Amino acid sequence: MILAVASGKGGTGKTTIAVNLASIFDSDVQLLDCDVEEPNCHLFLKGHSGEEELISIPVPEVNATLCDGCG
Repeated sequence: MILAVASGKGGTGKTTIAVNLASIFDSDVQLLDCDVEEPNCHLFLKGHSGEEELISIPVPEVNATLCDGCG
């Protein structure tokens, strides 16, 4: 089963719901805390921390020597 807890608004209790759901299942659970600003599910659960991978998006830069300012 795959279950997602999501909302665009902060402070709605997503972490509280996700952590409590993860703690009541009898089988193996993978809890993925994808909060960009404050991933903190690990503070509420005991367990094994898996792999951590830094994800980024390249940001283009203007090369001033090639720019003629045309807008």
